[in-house]
Amino acid sequence: KITENAKKSLASLKRQNPQLEPTLAIIQAHNDHLIQEANKNFAKEVGLRIIHICLPEGSSKDEIVNEILRLNEDPNVQGLALDLPESSYSSNVLNAVKPEKDVDGLSSVNLGHLLRDDVYDCLVPPTVCAVMELLENLGGKTVLLVGAGGAVGAALQSMLQREGAVIVSCPWKAPQLQNELRHADVVVFGSMKPDDVPVSWIKPGSTIISCSRDLLSEKHNYGQQNNSAAENAVGSLAIAMRMQNMVKTMERWIQARQYRKWNLHCLKLQPLSPVPSDIEISRAQSPKAVDVLAKEIGLLTDEFEIYGQTKAKVRLSLLERLKDQPDGKYVLVAGITPTPLGEGKSTVTVGLVQALTAHLKINSFACLRQPSQGPTFGVKGGAAGGGYAQVIPMEEFNLHLTGDIHAITAANNLLAAAIDARILHENTQSDKSLSQIVLSEFWSVFVLSSFTLLQKLGINKTDPETLTEEEISKFARLDIDPSTITWRRVVDTNDRFLRKITIGQANTEKGFVRQAQFDIAVASEIMAILALTTSPQDMKERLGKMVVANDKKGEPVTAEDLGVTGALAVLMKDAIKPTLMQTLEGTPVFVHAGPFANIAHGNSSVLADKIALKLVGEKGFVVTEAGFGADIGMEKFFNIKCRASGLFPSVVVLVATVRALKMHGGGPNVTAGAPLKKEYTEENLQLVADGCCNLQKQIQITQLFGVPVVVALNVFKTDSPAEVDLVCKIAKQSGAFDAVPCNHWSAGGRGAVKLAQAVEKAANQKNSFKYLYSLELPIVEKIRIIAQKVYGAQDIELSPVAQSQVDRYTRQGFGNLPICMAKTHLSLSHQPERKGVPTGFILPISDVRASIGAGFIYPLVGTMSTMPGLPTRPCFYDIDLDPVTEQVKGLF
Repeated sequence: KITENAKKSLASLKRQNPQLEPTLAIIQAHNDHLIQEANKNFAKEVGLRIIHICLPEGSSKDEIVNEILRLNEDPNVQGLALDLPESSYSSNVLNAVKPEKDVDGLSSVNLGHLLRDDVYDCLVPPTVCAVMELLENLGGKTVLLVGAGGAVGAALQSMLQREGAVIVSCPWKAPQLQNELRHADVVVFGSMKPDDVPVSWIKPGSTIISCSRDLLSEKHNYGQQNNSAAENAVGSLAIAMRMQNMVKTMERWIQARQYRKWNLHCLKLQPLSPVPSDIEISRAQSPKAVDVLAKEIGLLTDEFEIYGQTKAKVRLSLLERLKDQPDGKYVLVAGITPTPLGEGKSTVTVGLVQALTAHLKINSFACLRQPSQGPTFGVKGGAAGGGYAQVIPMEEFNLHLTGDIHAITAANNLLAAAIDARILHENTQSDKSLSQIVLSEFWSVFVLSSFTLLQKLGINKTDPETLTEEEISKFARLDIDPSTITWRRVVDTNDRFLRKITIGQANTEKGFVRQAQFDIAVASEIMAILALTTSPQDMKERLGKMVVANDKKGEPVTAEDLGVTGALAVLMKDAIKPTLMQTLEGTPVFVHAGPFANIAHGNSSVLADKIALKLVGEKGFVVTEAGFGADIGMEKFFNIKCRASGLFPSVVVLVATVRALKMHGGGPNVTAGAPLKKEYTEENLQLVADGCCNLQKQIQITQLFGVPVVVALNVFKTDSPAEVDLVCKIAKQSGAFDAVPCNHWSAGGRGAVKLAQAVEKAANQKNSFKYLYSLELPIVEKIRIIAQKVYGAQDIELSPVAQSQVDRYTRQGFGNLPICMAKTHLSLSHQPERKGVPTGFILPISDVRASIGAGFIYPLVGTMSTMPGLPTRPCFYDIDLDPVTEQVKGLF
C-alpha cells in the first residue's frame, strides 16, 4: 500500500514536470547486498532513479563525510540516505547531509522540527515510520525502548508520546532491564539483542519490534509465547517508507523551485546633514549577510556561491528553474550629455530601487556595471552611486569585486600571447615539424577547432591520416599578416605610456619586432562578450568568433583558428555568473560586466538583467543603467543589447542636473578637480532655460524608439526651487511622461519615492518600441542614420582607411551587424567643446573596427583613446589603508 501510494504520487509529479528525473543516492559502508537489492527493487517499483555509493567496509567517518559533501553539491541528486554500521552514525556524519536532501530525516535540523511538532517542515525517519505503522491503539500502553539511542531513539520517543504511550528507555546493560521487560506491553529493540539477555525476561504476549540495522539479513526467535508477528517486518517496511520520504522530498524540491514571494527585510537609514563622505556612509551601515539576502529574494542554496560576507556569485541554473516565470518591468536609466563630473545616473538607479522596494514595497533589482580600476584610481572615482543611494560595501564594489575584470585580463592576454607565439613558430619551423606539432596538439585537444578550421579551408576530411602534404601545410599555417593584428593586450590601469609600445625585442624572439599597444581592460572585446552573452555555450561561440587579424590573403583569423577558444572559456567560467550585492537599504543589486562605454556598448550584462527580471516577479522592476548620455549609452542599449537579449524596456529614466543644463546654456567650462564657477552655485534661470535644449533633444532621441520617458532631476543643494520647477516644466512640455525632482543623494530611497511612483505609472503606458535601423542596411547607411537622427549631424564623412575597412568587413560577411559608435560623451557632436544641440556638422569617421565575437561594428568618430591617462592629480593621492584596522580610506 505504501509503495503503491508513493508510486502514484511520483507519477503525478512527473506528469506535471516531464523533465523530472528523481534521483536518490544511498551511501553504503557495509557488505550487506540484501539491503542494497531491497532499495533497488523498491525504488524501481516506485519509479525512482537510485545511485548506490558503495564505500569499503571500515571506511572512516571523514571518508563518509567527504562523499556526503560531494553529493550535497550534485544538482542531479535530490535525496540522500545512509546505510552505515552503527558506529558510523555520529552527529558529524548525520549533520553533513543537507537538510533539504535528508531523506532519512536524521539531521539535527530535521529532528528539531520533528520534536517541535512542525510536521510540515520535517520528515519522520523511515525506521520510525515503520514502527508506528506496525503499532496501533497505544494510548496508556507501556512501550520500552531498548538500545534505541541517538537520532532514531529521539524521533521514536517523540512519535510514541504523541500517540499517548508511556515511554521507558534503557540500555541493554541497565540493571533494571529485566524488570522493565516484564512490565512492557511493547518492546522496541533499537539494536540487536545481546545473547546474555534471555527471552524469558520478556512479558508473554508483548509485541516485539526489532529496529536493528541488519533489518533484512538478521533472524530473530524470541519464543512462541510472544506475539512475534511483527518481527523482521520493520526491514522491508522501513525501506518502503524511505521511498515514500523520497517522494515527499521531491514534492518539496519542486515546491522550493517555484517562484516565491520575497520576504525582504530592508535596512533602516538615518540620513545626516551635512551628508558625510560616501565611504563614511557605507561604513556606518551594517549590510546583511549575502546568504540571508539571497534567500530573502528566493534563491536556493545551490544557486549562489558566497564570496566573503557581502558578495555572492549567482549560478545560471536559476534561469532554467524560473523559465516559466513572467518577467517584471524593465527600466533603463540614461542621461543628458554630462559634464566631466557625471550627473548621477548610478545614484539615481540605486535611489530608484531603494524607493521602489524599501518604501513602496515593490520588488526591484538594480543592475549595474562593475567599475574599472582605471577611473577608480584616476579622475572619476568609484561607481557605486553616492550619498545615501549607493551599493555597499562600496570599497569592495570598487576594488576587485569577485575578480571578473582580472579573468577578462587573463583571457585577453592569453589570446594576445597565442597570436605572437603562432607567428614566431610558423616563421621559424618547417612545414613538416610545424604540422606534426600542430596536428598532434589539435587532434588530441582541440578536435572541434580542428574540424572547423579544416572546413574553413575547404578540406572535408575527419581523419588526419588522409591529409595530403599540401593540406597539412594549409592546416598548420595560419599565415597571419602582422600588420593586420587588431588584438591588443590590456591592463586595468590608466597607463598612458602603454598606448604605443614595441614588442619582441628580446633575443629569444629572433628579430620579430612589431609595434603594439595596450587598451584598458574594460575595452577588451571579451568584456563586451561577457555583457552580451546569454549562456556559457553562447559565450564560447562568441569567443571563438573573435577576429584578431587577417591572413596574407586578406581572410579573417579568429580565436577558434588559433585553438584557444576552450582555454578562454575556462578562464571565464566564473566571470559569467552575476555578482549579488545590496544597497544601503538592503535591496538587491547585480553587478556584472563593465564594457567601455565608447568603443563598446557601455551596459551591464544581459544575463544579470534576465535573472533579475525572473526574480522580481511579474509586478516587480529591474532598473539598469546605460553609460554616458542617451545619444551613446541608450542608443547602444536599444540597438545592440536589446537585439542580443530580446528584452525591451518599459520606460526610460532620463537623468538631468541643473549644473549640466547651465553648461549647455552657455555656462563656463566644468573641470574635474576645479571649483565650480558662481554661475553654477547661484540662481540663473536664463542659463537653465537655454541649456534645456539638450534635455529636449535627449527626450526626442528616446521617442525615436517609442518608449515612454520620465525625467529625473538630480537635485543639488545649490539648485534653487525656481530652477528645479523650470526644468520640470520644460521637460513635460517637451514630451516627457513626467519630470520629478529627486533627493535620494541626501535622503536615500525616501527622496526618490515620487520618481518611483512616476516610473510605475509610465511603465503601464502603451509601449511601441522599435529599432532605429534594420541590420540589413549597408554599414555606411546605418552609421549615417545614427549620425543624423541621433546626433543631429548633416552627414558623415569616411576617411579612406574607414572606407576600406567597411569594404573589407562587407566582403568578409560582417555587414549585417549593428553599429557601436565610438564618440566623445561630452557633446552630441564629435567635438567635446560643442555643448547644447550642435547642428549642421559633418561627422568624421576616422576608422571602422569590428568586434565580431561581441557582434558589432564600431566606427571611430574623430580621435578616440582606448587607454585613458592619469591626470595631474589622480584619485590615488587620497586613497590609503589603515594598517591597524585594515580599513580603506579616501575612496569615493
